[in-house]
Amino acid sequence: MHIRPYERNDAEALVTLFYETVRVVNAADYTAEQLHAWAPVIPDPAVWHERMAKRHTLVVEEKGKLFAFAELDDSGYLEMFYCRHDVQRQGIGSWLFDQLQTDAVELGLSRIFTDASITARPFFERQGFRMVKQNSVVRDGVEMTNFTMEKRLV
Repeated sequence: MHIRPYERNDAEALVTLFYETVRVVNAADYTAEQLHAWAPVIPDPAVWHERMAKRHTLVVEEKGKLFAFAELDDSGYLEMFYCRHDVQRQGIGSWLFDQLQTDAVELGLSRIFTDASITARPFFERQGFRMVKQNSVVRDGVEMTNFTMEKRLV
């Protein structure tokens, strides 16, 4: 496996990775209604490409298969961080985060911040993030909880 920058051809695999991860991994912490509001369908790869190409986006790949991705904007906001549902808890996410953090320092960022799901909160805490606040967000009329979290960089 290796970590590399996002490429245009990655979009189709990443939208599926996102959808399946939300629907499988987050099912332990969110209701079916909440999961449907969060990821009602597999997103449009063209729309995602437009966004991801403008940000610092990394993917974990092995032999053409994508296992994880992270999308960081210029302010340090970690918009997306997903690891494929069938490779959770194998160190891939931590490895990807280490690289993202190194890149963030090289980009001159003083912090990384995100809005983490209930499911992802423990992962981010293990990476050194602290919770700033708990949020109640509404998507398609459905309320769900997430957490604004941040990590200060040296």
